Amino acid sequence: MDILVILFLVTGLFFFLGGAIGIIRMPDFYSRLHPAGKLDTLGIFAMVTGLSIYNLHHFSFEALLLSAKMFLIVFFVFLSSPTATHSIVDAGMRAGLRHWTKKKRKG
Repeated sequence: MDILVILFLVTGLFFFLGGAIGIIRMPDFYSRLHPAGKLDTLGIFAMVTGLSIYNLHHFSFEALLLSAKMFLIVFFVFLSSPTATHSIVDAGMRAGLRHWTKKKRKG
């Protein structure tokens, strides 16, 4: 059981790390929102799954209720993350931010 918890936590850490690297490495404002929205959502899902399994190690009604509350947080993140990303992109478009284009080399 502990190996499964560790596997989920490491997977969540991997997604969070990938999101952070993606935010740093992407060339423009719009590209940076993709790893921020996708990988952070997957990271929180994996982390909460691992924590819920760990929490249910000693099964009780309180532990079950706490795990359900943690998954409600994940559910609301799944609902709000695409909406927030879309709103940020819309604000960037209205502010006049241009998309990144690859510049041609001379010579």
